[in-house]
Amino acid sequence: MSLTTDFIAELIRAANEPDRLTHHEISRLFDRSIDTIRDMREQTGIADPHRARDVLIDLRIASERARDLSAEEVRDALVDAADVIRSLKILLDRTE
Repeated sequence: MSLTTDFIAELIRAANEPDRLTHHEISRLFDRSIDTIRDMREQTGIADPHRARDVLIDLRIASERARDLSAEEVRDALVDAADVIRSLKILLDRTE
């Protein structure tokens, strides 16, 4: 498996057990997702989408509010991050 595939799997596992994660672990997963998405967007040429509702904004807010999020909100944000990363991986795999 690639590092990206491993990270997607890690996000999905965490989304399935959000109540077992500490606030720090949750915030760290969101931060890693943000970095990964930015790097992958840059590689695909989608470096700056200029959208008002961008997943990076949502993940940054979630990371900062990790202590206040419900398990359902954590799960949804982790699944969203995994979905975006998976989509970007598909795009990158096509260009190779």
